[in-house]
Amino acid sequence: MRILSSVRHSCNHIRHFSSRIPHSPLFKMDPKLASIIEQVKVDIITPTQQRDNARQLEEVSRSFISDTITVPTKEMFAYAVQTSLGDDVYNEPSTIALEAHIAKLAGKEAALFVSSGTMGNQLAIRTHLQQPPNSIICDVRAHINKYEAGGAAIHSGALQNALTPKNGHHLTLKDIEPHVVFGTDVHSAPTRIICLENTLNGTIMPQNDIIEIANFAVKNGILMHLDGARLWHVAAETRTPIDELCAPLDSVSLCFSKGLGAPVGTCLVGPKPFIQKARWFRKIFGGGMRQTGVLAGSVAYALTHNFPLLPRVHALAKRLQAGLQELQVGILSPAETCMVFYDPSTIGVEYWEIIDHAAALPNPISLTGSRMVVHIQTSPEAVEDFLSLIRVLKEKKVQAGIVPSPVDSDGMRNVYVRATRPSTPTTR
Repeated sequence: MRILSSVRHSCNHIRHFSSRIPHSPLFKMDPKLASIIEQVKVDIITPTQQRDNARQLEEVSRSFISDTITVPTKEMFAYAVQTSLGDDVYNEPSTIALEAHIAKLAGKEAALFVSSGTMGNQLAIRTHLQQPPNSIICDVRAHINKYEAGGAAIHSGALQNALTPKNGHHLTLKDIEPHVVFGTDVHSAPTRIICLENTLNGTIMPQNDIIEIANFAVKNGILMHLDGARLWHVAAETRTPIDELCAPLDSVSLCFSKGLGAPVGTCLVGPKPFIQKARWFRKIFGGGMRQTGVLAGSVAYALTHNFPLLPRVHALAKRLQAGLQELQVGILSPAETCMVFYDPSTIGVEYWEIIDHAAALPNPISLTGSRMVVHIQTSPEAVEDFLSLIRVLKEKKVQAGIVPSPVDSDGMRNVYVRATRPSTPTTR
């Protein structure tokens, strides 16, 4: 009620102020200007907006597409609108307070609030690198390699050396060391940064491997960056403090709009001179923001109220995996945190069949393929309904004479499979 009354007060104040303008002796409304004002006006709130929002929350609770689809709650908004009203390019008190908190939490000197995880990663790479030629090492499955539109090449002129982990789970020093480029051979691009990701596809990179790689990097003058978009999950699952997880790294990108459920935002953390330079590049990239207090407030609420929900998320993901295994569905990548990758071909079912049947349920479920992401707003009923659907589809296949078979794996297959419907044969 407090937020609604404050909004009403503000709206009434604006109406009162604006209604006086045309009647001011110093201002006479020009008919042409009045016409333009009418053209500019817009109302984006629908007559059924409250019902639409409630329906959207229900849809989110039954969607396994991503954790980026979580929606802000009324409680989050109520807290966020109480924040400061500064300009982040100049001075925004609430955002500065958030940055100070995240820097301390991560055990680093400074932090920079940016719009997205991609911007955090790309700012880190650009800020670390100096004069080309440069190269960076990363996992072949990494976000910076597959899902950031070639940003390292575009923004930083850097070659990405994407490696496949031999253990099928995470990069180790044995994977990395043979591919590090040293020296002054004019035919090559020296390795300047090793970029890791934790979690990657929901799996946790062991901290001892990160430390071993970091020790090697320090000895050889190589910088270390971590895409820690879902590092919160690692902290919750392993009971390891954030600063301990960040300690071996020169810079870390920490996202708030995935597992934590904030609407927008990431913090890049690192040494103070590094963050000062990154702030400059943020401006160059067009990422300077203005009244970010409300965004910082949403993040603060998420850190305080949503981070404690992550163990429940992990438990629900593990329940999903266990249910699939009971039905003899193949597991491509297990639920170490919030994701399960599954293969229904073991019971003779295709992804597109599941998606179609899930969408046709009385209370639909949203899916895209092999990846299932559980988040803080996922309902336990959605998990059980999904497993019930798989059970029904399996029974139909069994009745058709299809026998369950094990997953055919080469040890390092692509677990991220999007559903594709078989093409319709053309008539001749």
